[in-house]
Amino acid sequence: MGSADITIYGAGAFGLSAAYEAQTRGAKVRIIDPNGVGFGSSGGIVGALAPHTPERWEPAKEFQLESLLMSRTHWPHIEQVSGVSTGYGNLGRLQAIPNDHQLELAHLRTGAAKTLWKGLAEWRVVPVSDAQNWAPQSPTGWLVHDTLSARINPARACAALAEAIIRQGGEIVTDAAPSGKIVHATGVWGLEEMSARIKHEVGNGVKGQAILLEYDLPNAPQIFTGGIHIIPHHDGTLAIGSTSERYYDAPQDTDALADDLLARAIKAMPQLAHARVLKRWAGVRPRAATRAPMVGEDPYRRGEFVFNGGFKIGFGIVPLAAQKLMDLVLEDRDTIPEDFKVERSLPTPSAD
Repeated sequence: MGSADITIYGAGAFGLSAAYEAQTRGAKVRIIDPNGVGFGSSGGIVGALAPHTPERWEPAKEFQLESLLMSRTHWPHIEQVSGVSTGYGNLGRLQAIPNDHQLELAHLRTGAAKTLWKGLAEWRVVPVSDAQNWAPQSPTGWLVHDTLSARINPARACAALAEAIIRQGGEIVTDAAPSGKIVHATGVWGLEEMSARIKHEVGNGVKGQAILLEYDLPNAPQIFTGGIHIIPHHDGTLAIGSTSERYYDAPQDTDALADDLLARAIKAMPQLAHARVLKRWAGVRPRAATRAPMVGEDPYRRGEFVFNGGFKIGFGIVPLAAQKLMDLVLEDRDTIPEDFKVERSLPTPSAD
């Protein structure tokens, strides 16, 4: 095993994406993860790539928009290089509109989207009848249909990234000595390790539960209703997610919350009632204290970098976030958005 230009700890979506971006710039990469590819929350089953509402615009929303638009070519390119499907599909999303106030807001956002989304995606208000037999229960009889939302199969996307990296000469190993520059993309473990090391909580894990059904509707848009994501995948499955638990006892176990999730999904979409349950999934997602990703140099370990805290938006923002990280790591250019900087999750220096 030779030396590498960059060593990346963590073979989840963030670590793999950082490695792939580094390779595109000519770097030799090594990924180290004792648990293998996609072991943590990156190996989940939901995969909703969904935008913020087109209003009260801010840099974080602009960043997400740019990354979601990048995804339209990024993930198909990963598939081409790797020969492995990521399950990506830019098929849009339908949202129930529960009351007249939300209906009014939805119409206002239609106009805002034309400007803020730059004509590259639409946010429209449509009658339930337009969706034919694939629509959630909606008290107003209306839905939001946006064309920016997409879906991905998280575990398969990680597998595709890993294969692309290996085909291009990268290494993914369970243990090795680091060499070159070091990136820590270790999810919840990394947040806990850093918090203990600097004696300040920089983030925490949030448990999620989801359910996978046998349901073949590969070209249908995803559904968002009552806080539930319903995602038809390309392989004849459909994912329902997800719960959020800040405090939990068994991180990999599903329980009554998963049963309730399924019941709520069936209430919104009765056609799911007889679908066979294929899998119940639980995992812990890394959430930085700011709720935004942590991207940049670790001030306590000069020359080492942090790439963490994707929480619910990780797969949606990681194509662009990996570019910003490698601008810094490989080219010493800081293009990282202020909201994403590592320092925002760290203790404020004392005035003494």
